[in-house]
Amino acid sequence: MVASVALFLFPLLMAFAAASDLITMRISNGLVLALVAAFALAALAAGMPLATVGLHLAAAAVVLGAAFAMFALGWIGGGDAKLAAATALWLGFPSLVPYLIYGALLGGALTLLILLARRWPLPVPLMGVRWVGHLHDASTGIPYGIALAGAALLVYPQSVLFALLAA
Repeated sequence: MVASVALFLFPLLMAFAAASDLITMRISNGLVLALVAAFALAALAAGMPLATVGLHLAAAAVVLGAAFAMFALGWIGGGDAKLAAATALWLGFPSLVPYLIYGALLGGALTLLILLARRWPLPVPLMGVRWVGHLHDASTGIPYGIALAGAALLVYPQSVLFALLAA
């Protein structure tokens, strides 16, 4: 029962991350902490060996270091960096490369779509919707958490933790 619930925690939190980033253009520390705590519960429920947990922690540390370097260069937001690291914690090294590739591809597509949409005026019915106006504003960044969450959901079913929880 606990493993079944744990199996669905990650997709629910990723959906929340994507929706939150779309609407507010931020990913809260609380959400990132929830992902970390949920991983601990899921790993325990799955009976994940301690050595494997350590490798998942190492994957998260590597991604956190790289993502914060990108944040320092102004390439991504701080919430995106933390979300990528928390996601790497769930996915581990075996799923990390596919996650990063999907994240780059989905992020590129999302960026192009938003930049194209910003070239045209907002339709009148959407002008009163605050988050749409904010997203349409050319001085606003790209809610990359959507791409990161989408990539995570594509890769999660092939992850070690998913396999352990689904068994």
